This record gives sequence, C-alpha cells and structure tokens, in this order.
Amino acid sequence: MLKKEDENTPGRMTDLLEFKKHLPKERILLDLALIAAGFVLLAPILNVQRVTDFMIFCIFVLSFDLLYGYMGRLSFGHMLFLGAGAYGGGLCIRYMTKDPLLAVLAGIIMAGLLAMLLGIIIVRTTGACFALINLAFNQVGFFLVLSVLRDITKGEDGIGVVPAGLGWLNLGSRPVMFGFVLFFLLLVFYVLRRVTTSPYGILIRSIKEDEARVKFLGYNTFLYKWLTYVFAGCVAGLAGTLSALNYGYVNPNFMDTHRNVDVIFAVLIGGAGNLYGAIIGGVVYMVISNYLAIYIPRWEMFLGISLLILVFRFRQGIWGFVREQGSRRSVRGEIGVKKG
Repeated sequence: MLKKEDENTPGRMTDLLEFKKHLPKERILLDLALIAAGFVLLAPILNVQRVTDFMIFCIFVLSFDLLYGYMGRLSFGHMLFLGAGAYGGGLCIRYMTKDPLLAVLAGIIMAGLLAMLLGIIIVRTTGACFALINLAFNQVGFFLVLSVLRDITKGEDGIGVVPAGLGWLNLGSRPVMFGFVLFFLLLVFYVLRRVTTSPYGILIRSIKEDEARVKFLGYNTFLYKWLTYVFAGCVAGLAGTLSALNYGYVNPNFMDTHRNVDVIFAVLIGGAGNLYGAIIGGVVYMVISNYLAIYIPRWEMFLGISLLILVFRFRQGIWGFVREQGSRRSVRGEIGVKKG
C-alpha cells in the first residue's frame, strides 16, 4: 500500500497520486445493478444455462484482465488456475463434502496455493518469457491431471460433481444456478473495483507503465506483482469451481491450453485494463463463438474474421471506444457552451 509518509514526501509517486485524484466517483451500487439487470434480461432471450456460462466466463476474463490489463503481463497459461479451481471444488465434493460453498472455497484455495508457489518464479520474468513459462506450467498441469494423477482425477473421463443444495435451494435448477453464479460475479466485480481504484491498484498500474521508476522510489515491486498474480489465480479458481458446479463434472479440458486464446480475445475485444470492458468483451466473445457455430458452416473461419475486425476496429476495445466517444462529445459540449 502507499505509505502516508510517501504521500507527503516531495517527488515520491507524484504521478500515482495525480492519477488517484482523477478517478471517477464510485457508483458501485448502480454498476452492480446495471450488470445484474443486463444478465437477467439476457437470460430469457439467450437461454438461462447459456447466460450462466457467459457469467462464469466473465469472471475468468476479469481475473485475466487483472494480470494483463492492470499489471501488463500477458499469460498464455491462465487456464491452469481455472482447471485447478475446478478440480479443487470437484474433488472436495467427491471426497469430502457436498456443500457447494465449501467446494467454492476449496477451489479458490487450490488455485491460490498453486499461484503462490508458481508466482515466486513466474513474476520475476517479463514479456514473452512470462507468457511462455505460464504456458509451460499449464501444459504440465494438463498432463498431470490427464495421466499422472489419474487415480484421483480419473483421467480423461473426469469426475462427476453433484453438490448438495443451499438450504431449500436446489443448484440443479437452472434459475438457482443462474442466481448463484450472478452473486459471485457481482462480488468479484465489487472487490476488483475496490482493489483497482485503491492505492494498491494505482501502484500496480504504475508497475505496468514504468516498473524501474516504482522500484527506484523504494517499493517492493516483486511483492506487489506476486500478490496480484495470486489474486488473479484465486479469481480464476473461483470461475473454475463455478464451471464444474454448472456442468456437473470436471475433466482435463478445464485445463486445455488452447482455450487460453478465448480469454485473450475477450479482453482485447472489451478493452484491457477496465472491468466494464472485461465483462463486455466476455459477453461479446461468447455470443459470437456460441451462435456462429449454430448458423454458419465453417464457423471457425468466420469467428477469426469477426474477432480480427472487432480488435482492429476498436483498438482500445469496445469500452475504450465508448469512453473516447463520450469524452469527445463532452469536449464539444464545453466548447459549444463557451462559444454561446
């Protein structure tokens, strides 16, 4: 965290504090209400189960955006933590307790512990090395659950995940599962909103912009990067556990390295470094990837073309484009008022 004495010391972290002054006033309750209303309205249109998948994917995108958008570290192996969370929650239900909340906790702990251990090595790297070493660990994890640990994970067959209900609520009911996942999406958004607009979040952004300068000013950048890596892993683990609960099983595909491309495209579409962009990107990507397959033959080619158009048309993502247009209109309005 930013120290009080640092804030009063001339020349220390001036840019960070200036950035903090310009942060918009939080309207967190309104934001949460809009997100909830958006998904509730989508549910009857696109199907409740499909929209539940969308929300889980959005949680995963939010976790990835914390790494890439805020800390500036591109990972090709983030599926490792989603898979760890899925197996953590699934194994908890199979061998320990069928309580879904304890399963969620077990999944978060499993992914968090893994991120804590690997992060000690990984966050010391940057650029292509950071991306590829994550991919390497992801591939190792996939091999472990597929083969080495098959007595526990049941290999490619996977394990069934059948949780108990929440009191009188049956998670086997699609509307109940929808509400369960929506609650965690809103919780993750709220926590990340608080974190990314705090002095800690400002420091992480500054590490992305100029790590050498932040280090020169006396901050332990390794610690902040490690904490962010662990936090992102925990959120990804949550997404994995919710996915296992939603599908009713977990298998090595939850750790498939090829699916890392999905979350990268989603962040680029929505706009990196913005929570709203992560959610918009997650929904847009899921809509395109799910519905092209239904209506268009050879949909993979059209998916690639559609994503390229979106990425190149909106260089800062859809949310970045919306903000830019809003800023331009605001400037034009101020100019018009002055002329009048």
